[in-house]
Amino acid sequence: QVQLVESGGGLVQAGGSLRLVCVHSASGRTFSNYAMGWFRQAPGKDRDFVATISGGGGTIEYADSAKGRFTISRDHAKNTVYLQMNSLKPEDAAVYYCAGARGYYTDRRVSSYPYWGQGTQVTVSS
Repeated sequence: QVQLVESGGGLVQAGGSLRLVCVHSASGRTFSNYAMGWFRQAPGKDRDFVATISGGGGTIEYADSAKGRFTISRDHAKNTVYLQMNSLKPEDAAVYYCAGARGYYTDRRVSSYPYWGQGTQVTVSS
């Protein structure tokens, strides 16, 4: 069973930065077999795609809202995926979820990810 544990959320002023961290429970030998993604869900809204990274880290995709401000990365030695968020806006406020799917390729679809973390709250004050 794969477990994902997120951390790094919090309260930040508009224009500030946060780095979200997601630790994958698989051993370092298998972490690279999983594509990883970040999604977010604001109250009363659907869970939306933010960013995804392929198993090897060579392919990355972003939602239009994240391009130029957010950076997804992964560290295979630490079984960890990161989301660096800069220039945060009030509309970025949401619960952010880390997701994993066995396979090498990136995917923007919520339904493609069987493994999810518990979520971490990001609040952005104006």
